[in-house]
Amino acid sequence: MKAKLLATALAALVTASPALAETFKMSHVRPQGATIDVELRAFADAVEKATDGDVKIQIFPASALGDYTTVQERISVGAIDMATQPAGTAADRRMQIASFPYLAGSWDEAQAIYGPGGAVRETMVDLFQEQNITVLAAYPVYFGGISLNVDNPKAGSTEPNGIKVRVPGIKSFQLTGEALGYIPSPIPFAEAFTAVQTGVVDGVIGSGAEGYYASFRDVTKTYIPANTHFEVWFMMLSNDSLSNLSDESLAALKKEAEAFEATRWEVAEADQGRNEKRLADELGTTLVTLTDDQIAAMAAKVRAEVWPVVLEDVGAEWGQAILERAQSATN
Repeated sequence: MKAKLLATALAALVTASPALAETFKMSHVRPQGATIDVELRAFADAVEKATDGDVKIQIFPASALGDYTTVQERISVGAIDMATQPAGTAADRRMQIASFPYLAGSWDEAQAIYGPGGAVRETMVDLFQEQNITVLAAYPVYFGGISLNVDNPKAGSTEPNGIKVRVPGIKSFQLTGEALGYIPSPIPFAEAFTAVQTGVVDGVIGSGAEGYYASFRDVTKTYIPANTHFEVWFMMLSNDSLSNLSDESLAALKKEAEAFEATRWEVAEADQGRNEKRLADELGTTLVTLTDDQIAAMAAKVRAEVWPVVLEDVGAEWGQAILERAQSATN
């Protein structure tokens, strides 16, 4: 009888005991103290408060958990919980759709394409889900530009200029570099700074003012705001980690992620301008002014030469349908 009462009491205690708090590891690619680092730490505090401490998020800056492509793979198998970073294309080439060059021409167009309900946003959510990853939010970063450690007298032209630049190992960036007159060299991000510093390459294509200030400030002599692509990162959560959350904690996490993204869309454009100014004022970087006609010519050439090739790489019919949806949303 006593044993039965003890078992009943223990069962009641277990039922009444609160679930253990979940601590998620969140990776990102920028140094500690960068804008994304500050914003993610504020997000982590908001989530902990909203879940009454049931969900804690530990931030790991500067790719401390691995290169972003490796981190995405590890999130897919549940070895890392979370990240806010670019989409890696190694596992699925179709993810190049997120960095299609010259798809958006303004911040309003970017939000219509990459924001909630946008054609690229919805596509990326589905592609991540195929990798066992849930997208909690998009993080708009900037329109891309070109960082050089040399002068470029032909900055507004697409004619060959003999300047060698590092590009990510993604076909769309390599082809865009060529179309704009540069000699592209695919180099891993971790080796890019040293490559510019030692003269292996003369600059970088694939980032924007914020990225160049954060990671290439000492080798950015010239910055060309060519609007090469719209940089958007994704806050991703492993479905394995997600399954450990109660319905209430998951709902709170998603609500805070939505608020995090909404705030970012409000400040991202001004943040881009602020980082361009920091390059000029703090580092003495030459900011090249391009005319609307020059940017339009760059866009036209890239769309004509690069889009067809990348579409074949991702699946022409599949990719074209997404591009048409994206363009119709901005007309």
